[in-house]
Amino acid sequence: MATSNAAFAQTGRKLGPRALKTRARLLDAAAELLKERSVLDLSAAEIARKVGTSPATFYHYFKDVEEVALALAERAAAEMPAILELVRGPWQGEEGLETTRAIVRAFVDHWDKHHAVLQLRNLAADRGDTRFVRVRRDALGPFLDRLAEAISGSKAAGHIATDLHPYVAAASIGSMLERLAAYHNDLERFEVGRTDVIETCAQVFHQIVTGRS
Repeated sequence: MATSNAAFAQTGRKLGPRALKTRARLLDAAAELLKERSVLDLSAAEIARKVGTSPATFYHYFKDVEEVALALAERAAAEMPAILELVRGPWQGEEGLETTRAIVRAFVDHWDKHHAVLQLRNLAADRGDTRFVRVRRDALGPFLDRLAEAISGSKAAGHIATDLHPYVAAASIGSMLERLAAYHNDLERFEVGRTDVIETCAQVFHQIVTGRS
């Protein structure tokens, strides 16, 4: 998955290996800081200071802090093809349940790793920021497309209701996965652990795709 501005400075000049390492260090620093505060409270100077460089160096690579957040969202999106591979199935029986467990586990792991960035991405997209809408669509679109194909196959085989729309079903699963992956820690007060979230979500997911419990 391509990422915008991944190999170019603000001047448009292509970055060499050393410059790419500096850019990556700035991204890593921003990701760490975003775990503690809002992007609105984060400054270029603070990010630069964390990696021992100057604000001028920061602005060589990024226009502003929001552009850093966008680059971090793109970097997180680059991990989605690994999850996409899991959607190849199999889907039926115990093997199918193992498929949905693997997908749910991968989503939870993905959100645990990039929680602040993904939450920021979704909030910005929900506000209508077209840059973040694009990143979220590019990350989730192929996953939903392939999942809808699997549901279409199950529908054609007579396993699920004929009036169930495959893409709406896929989008429902995607929403469930994102929401539970994002907030599974909040369920701890109900004595719900990470394993409970994965297993329950996987079983619901499996039932939607196959029509079987």
